Amino acid sequence: MIDESTFRRESDHALESLKQSLIAAEDNDGTFEFEDNNGVMNIIFEDGSSKFVVTPNTPIRQIWISAQATSYKLDWSESSRAFTLSKTGEDLKTLIERLLREQLNDPTITLT
Repeated sequence: MIDESTFRRESDHALESLKQSLIAAEDNDGTFEFEDNNGVMNIIFEDGSSKFVVTPNTPIRQIWISAQATSYKLDWSESSRAFTLSKTGEDLKTLIERLLREQLNDPTITLT
């Protein structure tokens, strides 16, 4: 497990990068809104169907995503220098991109 200061630094960086990508995608797409409330990210869908929540969990050094009635827990991978979902190997941005595509049934959504 990485130490707390490394976790905070890396999670802040990963979440800020995700935030910028979501803001850009939100501007282009218009089918969801992004909110950042004291470090908790919410992706709210305009059709009111559901929302995704992304939050760092400092005590256990993971980034958690609640989406599509599932909890995803991403761990820091030193080899890829990213928070990844061990089951699939997806990093944070790739996983959110896939979940957005599935939720909105839109394969063109891209998070850069």
